[in-house]
Amino acid sequence: AHALVADCAAVVLMGRRRDALERARRHLVDAVPGSRVEIHAGDACDDADLQAALDTAWALDGRLDIVVPTVGSAGFRPLLMHDADSFRAEIDLNLHSAFAAIRHAAPRLADSGGGSIVCISSTAARINFRWLTAYCTGKAALEALVRGAAEELAGARIRVNAVRPGLTRSEATAPMFDDRALVDSFLEQIPLGTLGEPEAIARAVRYLAGPESGWVTGQSFAVDGGHELRANPRVDATIAQIYGAAALDAVRAGRAPGTA
Repeated sequence: AHALVADCAAVVLMGRRRDALERARRHLVDAVPGSRVEIHAGDACDDADLQAALDTAWALDGRLDIVVPTVGSAGFRPLLMHDADSFRAEIDLNLHSAFAAIRHAAPRLADSGGGSIVCISSTAARINFRWLTAYCTGKAALEALVRGAAEELAGARIRVNAVRPGLTRSEATAPMFDDRALVDSFLEQIPLGTLGEPEAIARAVRYLAGPESGWVTGQSFAVDGGHELRANPRVDATIAQIYGAAALDAVRAGRAPGTA
């Protein structure tokens, strides 16, 4: 949002927590004097909430040019420890939220003469991450959605792309950054030798959102320090810490914990 506001975009922030939105708005307004930042508290997976947020954006200038669906979440859980509901919930959060944003935003973007949708994927869409299969599946499906939407919406001059971050510092990933052993295991797989900072992802989003990428659509750009050139680390020790060594042994043997 800061990168877009700095280039004079009027921005609407959407999220579930109004207090967090207010803090983000104050930060942006303080950082970029004169910026126009509105907020809309709601669930990005709820059609009515999403439409209301888009209406708020439209009201700023009578047009919509850029949409950046950022909803997503991951949690280490072996596949055999998922049930149908938990697996579906993770897919919905990482895939359906982007689908809903594209579906509801497309008419407004078309009415504005076209625009750009930039989704947030993950390196997990391309390189397998053991014990994170639901998340990998959701992000891989998201990139298929990006490609399909890009082709279907090209006639309306709506571009659809994605940024594929590696492990990047954020509120959600803070516990991972606090685990020195886990951090070191990631760094071993990153040729440039550093983890990601939000500014790197923001610059990629800004590029895909703006006119500089006017001939780019249907693409997913890795911003990961070269991580995709290697592999994801093994995190068996983390799984054992979370679920217990017996659970790890069970899923390694092809059984859900607690079953015969």
